[in-house]
Amino acid sequence: MSQAPFELALLDAAHDRTLFRNDLAPLERCLREQVTQDTCRRVASCFVALASGKKLPRYPSVPAVRMDRLAVAQTFKRKGLDSALLADALERAAGAETGAYAMVVDARGEAAAAFYRHHGFICLAGTPFADLPTTQP
Repeated sequence: MSQAPFELALLDAAHDRTLFRNDLAPLERCLREQVTQDTCRRVASCFVALASGKKLPRYPSVPAVRMDRLAVAQTFKRKGLDSALLADALERAAGAETGAYAMVVDARGEAAAAFYRHHGFICLAGTPFADLPTTQP
């Protein structure tokens, strides 16, 4: 629970496609033989899910962006603005010139913790909401 299971990345030459296994041979063949051509022709993009822990440096800590207090006015509740604001914050953090590996938020209550979990955030061990269920009701 203390580490995100996957990181999504654009497929590039550094990824070993021979390790990909699937029950459907056409999908394996597409990834190994066709996707590079489609990407070069700009008719497709291919993203791969990678185990996150492999890219962490061996330092006692890693740089992170900290976001505090995402709030939406009552008139805009339940219209997706909170999710759009979070997406914008993540995009800005990813595009920032300062390097960061993660975004850290302090959930202010169970509803906030559920919101962030819904969007793929994880609770760190020892934090107030670490024992909450991992899925939203």
